[in-house]
Amino acid sequence: MTLIQISTFVALSLLARVFGSRLPRRWTLLTISVLAVFWLQPASPIRNLDFWLPLLTISIAAAAWAVTLPAGTRPARRDGIAGFFVLGLALAVALTRYIPALCCLTPSRPPETLPLLLGMGIFFGVVWLVGRGFARQPWTLHARVLAVIFLFIILKSEPLAQLTAAGLRGLMGQDPTLAQPTDLRWLGFSYLAFRLLHTLRDRLSGRLPALYLDEFLTYAVFFPSLTAGPIDRVERFQKDLQTEFQLDAIRFLEAGERLAQGLFMKFVLGDALALFALNPANAAQVSTTGWAWLLLYAYALRLFFDFAGYTHMAIGLGLLFGIRLPENFNRPYLQPNLTAFWNGWHMTLTNWLRAYVFNPFTRALRARKWSIAPIILLGQLLTMLLVGLWHGITLNFAIWGLWHGLGLFTHNRWADFAKGRLNVSPQLAAISGALLTFHFVALGWVWFALPDPGLAGRVLRLLAGGAP
Repeated sequence: MTLIQISTFVALSLLARVFGSRLPRRWTLLTISVLAVFWLQPASPIRNLDFWLPLLTISIAAAAWAVTLPAGTRPARRDGIAGFFVLGLALAVALTRYIPALCCLTPSRPPETLPLLLGMGIFFGVVWLVGRGFARQPWTLHARVLAVIFLFIILKSEPLAQLTAAGLRGLMGQDPTLAQPTDLRWLGFSYLAFRLLHTLRDRLSGRLPALYLDEFLTYAVFFPSLTAGPIDRVERFQKDLQTEFQLDAIRFLEAGERLAQGLFMKFVLGDALALFALNPANAAQVSTTGWAWLLLYAYALRLFFDFAGYTHMAIGLGLLFGIRLPENFNRPYLQPNLTAFWNGWHMTLTNWLRAYVFNPFTRALRARKWSIAPIILLGQLLTMLLVGLWHGITLNFAIWGLWHGLGLFTHNRWADFAKGRLNVSPQLAAISGALLTFHFVALGWVWFALPDPGLAGRVLRLLAGGAP
């Protein structure tokens, strides 16, 4: 989000404070969140894609809500109103094409009438499937899970993304040979996927609470956390959404403090460090060990200030509207071991993967009477490999994930071995552990920052004191 966008959301919270008694908060949040999906979507060289991707985001979320309805239930009147209301918002965004003074909320002009009606027909089709009950057959839950994963793989794999972009360019009458993977910049899909998979999996296990369509859509596309998290749980979000809220001075000051922290971390510290943080350009030019470490330290700190700053801003914006998003960082670079680091870095992602990947996988292996060491090793490798591939299906991200998986396994085995055997001062253990953990994480960032394994190897040799 830009400073202008953040300022706009703050202003909207103040307007909601003034007119809140006339408009229920759930409709205010739904309206702002749906419109924000269109507004925050990055521009695309593919014609009208910056309109279709937000509409697809909303449609996918609506379809996920459809299949998570409890068996034997039909949509309530409130759900129908919400469906037509959201459809009206999307139509209003599209019709700004014909109103020059209002055009456009999206980066480019919305599509013409015929393709627009086709897209709206798809939205109505989702509503019809819900009404018929077809979308809630047991097999459709599994199909939706696979569909979300399939879309995720397309977006994170450069060859598949480029192939898809070429197909879309051809469909729009543009030159397919100009297609690039970056043409498919889908706002927030990575985080949307985690939220939808969470609701689909909890529906399969019977843990998902009953949700109205407006509650589900607001949760799925809540604008403060859409672009960079945190990954909230739907039952916690629903509780905040249903709680009476009034933006008083205390809450406004708390939100303002979080916003100020986030703005300073992201736009001052993070952006300043980005000027000389490790990147492919300076990695190819650096020739001394000292400068290589300086670039790497800058990159490690830049990642933290950038990501944690966004989290502070997301939490601050959420507080302005009565939603307390979960914390995502807890002094990760000061933690005494790698396990504690991952309990303090991107905590909502760690909790999600622990609940839906690591725990089910290790339980399945324990049921087959495997010994504990290979269970932990395979569980850590699988989980961290998925964390790496979530950032992109490339070799460097896979290596980064495996680096952390092996590190977590090594720490687990060492902690068991050292328990009761070593008599070290707690202060010394904490300081030395934090230094060792930080440098292990920092070395891993080399693979994260540099997509070319050869270039990453060059930097690692320099860091070790070798020749470039």
